[in-house]
Amino acid sequence: MSFLESLRVSFRSIKANGLRSVLTMLGIIIGVAAVIAMVAIGEGTSASVANQINGLGSNLLIVSPGQATQGRVSLGAGSLNTLTLADAEKIAESEAVSGVAPSVNGRAQIVFGSNNYSTMLEGTTESFPDVRNVQVADGRFFSNFEVRKQMNVAVVGTEVVNNLFAGSIPIGQTIQINRIPFSIIGVLKSQGSSGMTNNDDRILIPVTTAMSRLTGGKNVGTIYVSAASANDMEKAQQDTRNALRSQHSLRPNEADDFRITSQSDILSTAQEVSSSMTTLLSGIAAISLIVGGIGVMNIMLVSVTERTREIGIRKAIGAKKRDIMRQFLIEAVTLSLIGGVVGILLGIGAALGVSKLGGMATAITISPILYAFLTSTIVGVVFGVYPARKAAQLKPIDALRYE
Repeated sequence: MSFLESLRVSFRSIKANGLRSVLTMLGIIIGVAAVIAMVAIGEGTSASVANQINGLGSNLLIVSPGQATQGRVSLGAGSLNTLTLADAEKIAESEAVSGVAPSVNGRAQIVFGSNNYSTMLEGTTESFPDVRNVQVADGRFFSNFEVRKQMNVAVVGTEVVNNLFAGSIPIGQTIQINRIPFSIIGVLKSQGSSGMTNNDDRILIPVTTAMSRLTGGKNVGTIYVSAASANDMEKAQQDTRNALRSQHSLRPNEADDFRITSQSDILSTAQEVSSSMTTLLSGIAAISLIVGGIGVMNIMLVSVTERTREIGIRKAIGAKKRDIMRQFLIEAVTLSLIGGVVGILLGIGAALGVSKLGGMATAITISPILYAFLTSTIVGVVFGVYPARKAAQLKPIDALRYE
């Protein structure tokens, strides 16, 4: 028999046992669809996280407090707060640094008329929009003069506008922040959420105002540093470290009392976590491919038993072992490939459905589709070899006697 004739016989056999063939392919269909959908969700999530991290700012370094120890017990990250506004000014002297924005954070109760709303309060400087890649949709951001004079001005996020002002532009309105009056001078452009943080649910005021009238502290919680370019990231990080060690009078044998995290470090960690989760979920989904392969082997063994007399007749009229083996191997591979194609279509449909109905980011690429197609072929070959070999080794006289 030629290859095309063997293929026609395979399709005829699959069609003759339609329901059995569908049930046999079900494991492969589910496995392939699950792998494609999981990879698409994983890739989409990874790209979404990367966009959110890149949206933090351009060539960003994040300086945060170090951790104190009591005896030999660490009190945790951020427990040793020694960062000051003077530290930020010292860091800004580096040629590799294009901008520095110190920040203090806390919750605040905002009152406007009869409306009362709790939101995130952040005190910072006029450099914040450039360093953190933030844009003002209406009005303006506060100036260096307003920071130095500790003026009561505020820039609010869109979530605050919606909750306090029913969506109307509040430029010029006066609000109470912890019972202190502030004038709204700007509204931030919507940025959406980054992980568990809603970037639109916040209010920004001058850092000096926050420290003197609200938080009452002398230290800042975070210093955001923007490198002049991607090529200057390493130098900016080293200059920042040297400046802080000098400011804090640390001896050469003393450890840093601060932490510097780069944007690339955050992105790398997030992508590693996302990749690990995608691999894990895809591996779990791929188990059904093995189950599907076992189903293919089982049904082909049944087929060999049912067609024993046919095999005997074909051998009696001159069919060789390789002809019989090829015939049953083609049938096994055909079953797997049909299941693979259906699974690919279902996987793509599931990924699109999750994106449209579930609101999750997905990214359908050619690699998992090719991987799924290749895997379904391999499953057909691997699990079809034994039944095909068993059929090929039947002796004609024994096959013809079979009842």
